[in-house]
Amino acid sequence: MSSSVMELTFLGTGSAYPSPSRGASCVILKMDDGSWMFDCGEGSQIQLQKSRVKAGKVNKIFISHLHGDHMFGLPGLLCTISGNNQRSEPLEIYGPVGLRRFIRTSLELSRTILGFSYTVHEMKVLPCQIPPDIKKWQIDYSCDSKRCHPNELSGRLIEADKDNVWTLYTSEKISVKAVYLKHRIPSFGFCVQETSSPGKLDISKLTLQGVKPGPWCKEVKEGRAVTLPDGRKIDPADVVGPPKPGRKVIIMGDTCDSSEILRVGMDADVLVHEATLQNSLKDMALEKGHSTSGMAAEVGRDLRTRLLVITHFSQRYLPVSDEYEEEETATILLKEAQEILGPNRVMAAEDFLSIVIPHRPAPSKTGSPGSGETEPNLAVFKQSSALKLDHADNSQCKKNVLKHNGEEYDRTCSEEIQAKRLKMEELPS
Repeated sequence: MSSSVMELTFLGTGSAYPSPSRGASCVILKMDDGSWMFDCGEGSQIQLQKSRVKAGKVNKIFISHLHGDHMFGLPGLLCTISGNNQRSEPLEIYGPVGLRRFIRTSLELSRTILGFSYTVHEMKVLPCQIPPDIKKWQIDYSCDSKRCHPNELSGRLIEADKDNVWTLYTSEKISVKAVYLKHRIPSFGFCVQETSSPGKLDISKLTLQGVKPGPWCKEVKEGRAVTLPDGRKIDPADVVGPPKPGRKVIIMGDTCDSSEILRVGMDADVLVHEATLQNSLKDMALEKGHSTSGMAAEVGRDLRTRLLVITHFSQRYLPVSDEYEEEETATILLKEAQEILGPNRVMAAEDFLSIVIPHRPAPSKTGSPGSGETEPNLAVFKQSSALKLDHADNSQCKKNVLKHNGEEYDRTCSEEIQAKRLKMEELPS
């Protein structure tokens, strides 16, 4: 049975400037059973408090890699949730080996006791994920299982299967798998796959057979043949339509090579992929372990994804929504990706952007999954802002960028008013 709600909210898009999230990467996937967080960079808890996402509803956190802009906000977030008594149930955290030690050390050194328990499940890194320069700096990632933090429950060490895929979580409704990505340190991409829903029971076909619906209809919808009291056999293939495919969401960590996601990510509904630099700076992007907008779009094309959301823009690009010259904003990245996928299949992430992912239509009996839909279009994905109204009302007090002698300064509205007042006082009477 699939979830009725599946909504993505971007709390931190990775843009280092001028976002108050300070370059933090943080995406929330909201479903019926709670909210899952993907990455938690510095400033994520501040963004969470500004949003309509309830921190206490976050019951799983997935960390793609151990760079600060993807996980430095995690200890503070745990403390904030605990301090506000927002949850009592255990929290599950997934990430690369070393994440358990980071969280435990942060909480122990600050003598922090939480109001809930947590578990860290670590993904065992493959040798091919370790760049040569890391091998020169040997770090002890191990943790003594007998010296857990008072709130810490024992977690699993998850190893990749023969296809280099990590199975992190599986339930009746949904599963999460991970693949490795090429980056400057071990990095992962996550694939969230919703379970398919049973097809629709065609009552008219039962009527033609002179059969009245009954409690047995549930078994038929679940794919089991039923023999009625009069001896007639009801075959699901005769009266039940094809199952509705579950939705699929892919959220990638930092990468300059996303090819491994092809193992699990085909026909994704949404792909969230970094686009740090524009295509003309591809050599620089590869050197730093990142992707260009064109590289992200090529992955989306190869996966046949319905929607690509590019994010994690370099600080040289201002947000698309701000009123700046186009060549100064992430619009250049958006347009480069659209040249490959088309204008209706690409969006540029912004802080507090919220996207509702619709169900896919059931396939036709002769077609492939999703063949009943028309050409993918942004219109099918509901978009809104997850920013709380009280913060939106105070938007005039956001930091403005003032340019002076080629340098940029940040000032709040109150500072600007004070500066104007001082200038007036300096005028001759």
